[in-house]
Amino acid sequence: MLTRPQRANILGTGVHAVNIDTAVDYLDACIRSGKKGYVCVTGVHGIIEALRSREFCSVLDDALLVTPDGMPTVWIGRSQRHTDMRRVFGPDLMHAMCSRSLKRGNTHFLYGGKPGVAEDLKNKLESRFPGIKIVGMFTPPFRPLTSEEQSQLADLVARLKPDIIWLGISTPKQEMFMAEMIHRLDCKLLIGVGAAFDIHTGRIKDAPAWAKEAGLQWLHRLSQEPRRLWKRYAINNASFAWHLALKATGIRRYDLRPEYSSQQQSD
Repeated sequence: MLTRPQRANILGTGVHAVNIDTAVDYLDACIRSGKKGYVCVTGVHGIIEALRSREFCSVLDDALLVTPDGMPTVWIGRSQRHTDMRRVFGPDLMHAMCSRSLKRGNTHFLYGGKPGVAEDLKNKLESRFPGIKIVGMFTPPFRPLTSEEQSQLADLVARLKPDIIWLGISTPKQEMFMAEMIHRLDCKLLIGVGAAFDIHTGRIKDAPAWAKEAGLQWLHRLSQEPRRLWKRYAINNASFAWHLALKATGIRRYDLRPEYSSQQQSD
């Protein structure tokens, strides 16, 4: 029986108290045991989306694993005595899972990115991890898939049967997509890693380690894409701080779903 990692309560969203090693170990065990599900890499943006949308909150609640992407989620988790909790950044999770797959022989499918990005990522990963098995790619349009396109994707995945489908689209689109398609796609795991496609292909520069540890990676990203990201960060960061203040003063409660109030879950 698999024991799912404990969840920290981040403003009512259950984020699993993992680090990169425990996350990879758990996902590796899920693949080997046939446990199917989707993985959300969730930071401040995802937490605020969950507060705004009950539907999105349910998507995170139903995920196989919700990893802490962002130091604020880690700091809050550690304050709840999850001392081994560390940041699990999407590109780092992808790198670690690809490395582990060389030992296991797991296969990969790339979904997302602008035209040409998935092909470039495939080449980068094959160069970095000689012998890695990337069996397919799909570049979606910048809109929801039609029912016909969903069927075409499902047919393609059914032929290739990848162990892991990596999604490189933005939050909350990738999480909503995974929740909708998890039972239609013949794979073991769907893992949403956001900007990992662009970071691993060099289209976006990764932040230095000191900025990540200080919780300032958002500022590094903002400096690269100010027009696209300034509004998101301004609104989400202020909203996150506001909700933390409401929680600290006892004005508002942020409870986990009842079944997550216990410290462990078994699959």
